[in-house]
Amino acid sequence: MFKNLLPEDLRVFLCVVRRASFAAAAQELGASPAYVSKRLRLLEEELGVKLLHRTTRRVTVTEDGERVFHWAQRILDDIDHLVQEVSTAQSEVRGLLRVSSSFGFGRNVVAPAMSRLVAQHPGLQVRLEVFDRLVDVAAEGIDLDVRVGDEIAPHLIARQLAANHRVLCAAPAYLARKGLPRSIAELSAHDCLVIKERDHPFGVWKLRAGAEERTLKVTGPLSANNGEMAAQWALDGHGIVLRSIWDVQADLDAGRLVQLLPAWTQEANVWAVYPGRLGRSAKVRVAVEFLQAHFARQGLEKLQTLS
Repeated sequence: MFKNLLPEDLRVFLCVVRRASFAAAAQELGASPAYVSKRLRLLEEELGVKLLHRTTRRVTVTEDGERVFHWAQRILDDIDHLVQEVSTAQSEVRGLLRVSSSFGFGRNVVAPAMSRLVAQHPGLQVRLEVFDRLVDVAAEGIDLDVRVGDEIAPHLIARQLAANHRVLCAAPAYLARKGLPRSIAELSAHDCLVIKERDHPFGVWKLRAGAEERTLKVTGPLSANNGEMAAQWALDGHGIVLRSIWDVQADLDAGRLVQLLPAWTQEANVWAVYPGRLGRSAKVRVAVEFLQAHFARQGLEKLQTLS
């Protein structure tokens, strides 16, 4: 029974479900839509069930398809674990690792780290994708999300890679024009550069000073869904930005930005986040351990607020 069931067909099925599109799945797999359609048809014939509802606009999963989806994930994870178990050394870890992160952090920090990772582990293939939203790692087929921010769902595994926090800062030109805020309450009278990036609630800043925590609603003339643009606007003198210390430390050191209300910061540590089903994955373990060592060498965890 099921003698013609192929792991590759299960991979194609998982990709179609995640992408909710034959064309998008074909693009990700580097195959033609006709190939994807054929593999799905053969899988349905082999299992004797209908897996998908297909219309001209969308693809949805049937009840049987939902069951097959969860089993397919487990089967393919077990195959991956088997391959890793028979490797004679950790350096031989191999396979495709799907990694995600945010735009700025992904480009400036994660991408260089991935370059070094594959140089150290040539059998590993990394597909890095950056998003302006929080990724559902389990549903979207992501093996490892490298994220900035401490709000992590309890069903996910999280390993801290580096300590980090967000700070308030503005350019000297802005402060010369608008004045220096002396308290948190005064921020409402200032131009604040609002970011909607991944875990940032739009226009809401949660700040902490010791045991005291405040939630503020801020506004300003400029807003974006990308933190790098907001940081540049701050450098241009347009207002106050709440930004990770890793991103603005050099500008603070050079005097291009000034930290404001230094007692008030926002925790935003750097985490490796992955689904519980990948807790035994050798390639995920190797990547996490590599990133922890990488950040330690870079000294990211030692960055402190300016006093």
